[in-house]
Amino acid sequence: MTRIDAKFAALKAANRKAFVAYIMAGDPDQATSMEVLKGLPAAGVDVIELGIPFTDPMADGPTIQHAGQRALQSGQTLQKTLDMATAFRKGDDTTPIVLMGYYNPIYSRGVDRFLVDAKAAGVDGLIVVDLPPEEDDELCIPAQKAGLNFIRLATPTTDDKRLPKVLTNTSGFVYYVSITGITGAAEAQASDVAPEVARIKAHTDLPVIVGFGVKTPETAQAIAGVADGTVVGSAIVARIGTGESPAEVLAFVKSLADGTHRA
Repeated sequence: MTRIDAKFAALKAANRKAFVAYIMAGDPDQATSMEVLKGLPAAGVDVIELGIPFTDPMADGPTIQHAGQRALQSGQTLQKTLDMATAFRKGDDTTPIVLMGYYNPIYSRGVDRFLVDAKAAGVDGLIVVDLPPEEDDELCIPAQKAGLNFIRLATPTTDDKRLPKVLTNTSGFVYYVSITGITGAAEAQASDVAPEVARIKAHTDLPVIVGFGVKTPETAQAIAGVADGTVVGSAIVARIGTGESPAEVLAFVKSLADGTHRA
């Protein structure tokens, strides 16, 4: 059982919804990013998504694209991202960390080496948005053999014919993308999300967490009310981008977590 599995089991036992927060590793610099990362559990975050900066983030909107650029300009690398996970684990051995990004940096490092290093750093799961199920032999299956969850995204355009393929080999949780398009675009609507979550749940026992378009505590509460939890990324990253202090960012994160946990 991974930390992700254990976390969702504990949340289910407590009848609580999961709040998942995304930040870009190294944004705007490693010291600031590390301070935010370490503060996330106390702000109510149940699962942390740590972005790996990449030069061509095709699924991301301007907010997260700019975060990646800031991180790369400050010298952030895949190794430094793993180092952040290692440093985080020295003070927290229970909060799950999911690395989210694209396949190129992992491929460049070498899959076998990456998986050994990620596991040693205390990483629990991966979201690699540009590897479809047809490429499971590349990373998904080796990751699961190494003890890491491989989390897949389902979208409004994932029809009933495609959905079983998407869910094959998925573990940890299913990430439902509430809107068509890129991160940080439209506002998620619980009325649109509810039937889609129910459709996914008819095919899997995994928790279904909803992200993209969740920007306020009120929306987080509404979305969590029809799912097993919610993910917020762009709204948090935007505040980091405007220069808010880690304390200010974490106060905002807490408001989102509190909204989610009220559901």
